[in-house]
Amino acid sequence: MRSRKDFRNIIAATVLTLGAVPLIASCTTVADKGQSREDRLAAAGFVARPANTPEREAMLKRLPPNKLLILARGKTVNYVYADPKNCDCLYVGSSQAYGRYQKTRIQEKIANRQLQAAQTYADTSWDWSRWGSDIANFDGPFGPDIDWY
Repeated sequence: MRSRKDFRNIIAATVLTLGAVPLIASCTTVADKGQSREDRLAAAGFVARPANTPEREAMLKRLPPNKLLILARGKTVNYVYADPKNCDCLYVGSSQAYGRYQKTRIQEKIANRQLQAAQTYADTSWDWSRWGSDIANFDGPFGPDIDWY
């Protein structure tokens, strides 16, 4: 039987594959932010390594929690993320996984900005004509080709 965390990772990977991450990400709450970061890391290809020995637990506690860090050894660069509260594990990812993670974050930011812009002009009772057409460098909510009156 799969755990709830495994189920979320499978869903996150499926959603990323379908390209719908920005749509779902715009619906997250502040409480979900910590968990959604772990989901995004897993979907991007980061592997969760459990702190299942005393040595690993001690090493995990030495890292700053919930911070993405670069681990460079010679020509190899990896990224690590310590999660002592949710999974008591260390997420480890390659440069490629980090690139996918960053791409997902950018897509989410774009989607959130689009959602915010859509919500800004959603009030149909707002009367733009009350503000006048002489506002410098402002073409109105619908662009320069739409009249104010």
